[in-house]
Amino acid sequence: MARLRDGTTTLTILPAPDHVPVPARRPARRAGTGPATGTPRAAGAAGRSGAERAEPRRSEPPGPTTVPLEIAASLRARTRGLLGRDGIEGAILLTPANSVHTFRMGFPIDVAYLSWDLRVLAVRTMRPGRMGRPRFRARHVLEAEAGAMARWGLRRGSRARIG
Repeated sequence: MARLRDGTTTLTILPAPDHVPVPARRPARRAGTGPATGTPRAAGAAGRSGAERAEPRRSEPPGPTTVPLEIAASLRARTRGLLGRDGIEGAILLTPANSVHTFRMGFPIDVAYLSWDLRVLAVRTMRPGRMGRPRFRARHVLEAEAGAMARWGLRRGSRARIG
């Protein structure tokens, strides 16, 4: 990845892969028997056929989301960050960084810790006056207003693309 400089651009959020476990197929059982013992079921427990079993709900994966991005790569821009602002349209990327604080901030923020290849390692919501613990594998920190990252579908395992 090219060296990032202060400025504004866009951030494209690619959804995380869906890890819905697929249930293992079980051998067929005789109707009216318990799970493994072959004992009769309790009264009122009707057996369900394979077609009636609830399948895990799989939704269509959301497409990429694009949001305005401000890059803070210089020491001066990283130090200022979101201090003194009433809000932010989009997000701000602090690079290099692996920890943030919310001292003297007027609003709660969402914080995403990103690896060197812009994969999301963790997402946290921080209230004003808090110190975030350092994430030693993080190379970048993405900040936005509280609730924004959930709306964008940003979660652990998601990928981001700048520009």
